[in-house]
Amino acid sequence: MCCPFCTSAQKQKKPFVWQESSTDTCLHFGLQREMPVFLNQAREQLSFPMAWQNQLKKTKYNKWRKAARQVVFDCMGTLPPTTKDFDCQIIDSEDRGKYIAYKVELNISDWERIPAYLLRPKGEGKFPAVLMLHDHGAKFSIGKEKVIKPFNVSEAVMKDAESWSVTCYDGNFVGDFYAENGYVVFAIDALFWSERGRKEGIDYNAQQALASNLQQLGMSLCGVITADDIRSAEFLQSLDYVDKDRIFSVGLSMGSHRSWMLNACSDIVKGGVAVCWITNSDQQMSSENHRNTGGSVYTMSLPFIRSYLDFPHVASIACPKPMYFINGDHDKLFPLKGVLEAHETMREVWESQGAGQHFRSEIWDAPHFFSKGMLEESLKFLNQY
Repeated sequence: MCCPFCTSAQKQKKPFVWQESSTDTCLHFGLQREMPVFLNQAREQLSFPMAWQNQLKKTKYNKWRKAARQVVFDCMGTLPPTTKDFDCQIIDSEDRGKYIAYKVELNISDWERIPAYLLRPKGEGKFPAVLMLHDHGAKFSIGKEKVIKPFNVSEAVMKDAESWSVTCYDGNFVGDFYAENGYVVFAIDALFWSERGRKEGIDYNAQQALASNLQQLGMSLCGVITADDIRSAEFLQSLDYVDKDRIFSVGLSMGSHRSWMLNACSDIVKGGVAVCWITNSDQQMSSENHRNTGGSVYTMSLPFIRSYLDFPHVASIACPKPMYFINGDHDKLFPLKGVLEAHETMREVWESQGAGQHFRSEIWDAPHFFSKGMLEESLKFLNQY
C-alpha cells in the first residue's frame, strides 16, 4: 500500500484530548500538535464566499467560473513565464511494439528546460492524449518514472520505478497502459522530483524550505507545479499528431490533485481522472490528521485559497468537463466522510449545469492505491469522450 505522506513515527496515533482556546482560560501554550489552539474557531469561520453554491441565483455560471478561476491564479502568486518556444529535442528512444517511447528535453517555461517522457502510438494520428501526473509518495528519486517505464537509466532508478509500480499502481506503468491503448502520453517531473530534484541529494524536510523560499519570491510550490502542468497541456496541444479535442489528465494521490487542478485551470484539457485525492477542509484541518505536519502539503496547498474556495469548489471549476473521481474506502490519508462530502459538493455543481452525466464518483474497496481495475475503468471513461 502506498502511504505517501507520513513517517513511521507519524503513523503511530496517540490519543489525546484537544484543548481549545477560550477567553475564560489561559492555557499557557499556543499550539498543540502543530495546530493553533484556535483551530476550531478558525475552521468554523471558513465560509468559502466564492463557491458556486454561495452565489446569487441570477449569477451566470460561466461568469462565476471565470472569476473563480482567476481567484485560483491569484492565490498561486507569480508564475514562471510561458515559453515562446518549447524547442523539444529527442534525446533517446525505445520501440515498445505498439508505440515508441521517447526521452525528450523541452522548455517548460522561459526559466527552465526539463527532461520528460513522451509515448507515441505507431500509425497515423490524430491520437487522443493524456497527461500522466505522478504522485508524491515521499519518493523523490523518481517522478515521471512512476507512471512511464524508464529506459537506459541506472539500475537504481529502474529498481525504484519497478518497485513503485507494484506498491502504488498494482504492477502497472499506467502511462504505458494508455499508450498500448492508442493514447499519446506525456509525463514530466514535478519540481523536487527525479531529474528536477535537489542537487545536494534527497531531503524530505527540504520541501518546506523550498516552499518558504518560493513564497518569499512571491510564488508558491503548488502554483509552480500547476503552471508546469498547464504548459505540459499546451505542449501536447502543439503536437500535430494529437487530437486537440481529446487531451485528458490522469493521476494518483498528488497526481489526482494535479489532475483536477489542471482541469480547473485550463480548458486545453477536456477532462480527467483523479484517484485518491479529494476531501474538504473540515476533514483536512483536523487535529487528528497526520497530513498537517507540513512537508508534502505545500505541493497541494495554495496560500489563502481557503479564504475563498474549498478543495471541491476549486475542482468544480472543471465543470462541465467529464471528470471521474475514485477513492478507496480504507484510504487512511482521506477519511471517507470528507471524500463523500466533497463528491456531493461537486455533483451539485455538475447537475446544476445539466452535466450530471459527465460527473462520476466512486468508492472502491481499496486503500490509497491505483488498481488495475481502476486503470481499466479510467480508460473506459475517457474513451467515451
